[in-house]
Amino acid sequence: MPKVQFTGQLQRFLSVPTVEAEGATVRAVLDAVFRDNPRLRGYVLDEQGALRKHVTVFVSGRALADRGGLGDAVGPTDEVYVLQALSGG
Repeated sequence: MPKVQFTGQLQRFLSVPTVEAEGATVRAVLDAVFRDNPRLRGYVLDEQGALRKHVTVFVSGRALADRGGLGDAVGPTDEVYVLQALSGG
């Protein structure tokens, strides 16, 4: 089952332990995580269900290609990393 890890910055707002979640796409995996932690959805996705502007996802080291639909494939041994992108100057 895919393992899902969230950036430590989210720990300031809510508990986001590393979890395992079933799914064949990033959308399915994240939806499974959000069922157990619904408040997390608003920190990761916008109102249309796409990744928020300053959030990025990697699947076993590969950057997510489908930021809107989250349709990138996830295999049973993949690791999904949800990170807040850093910006500034």
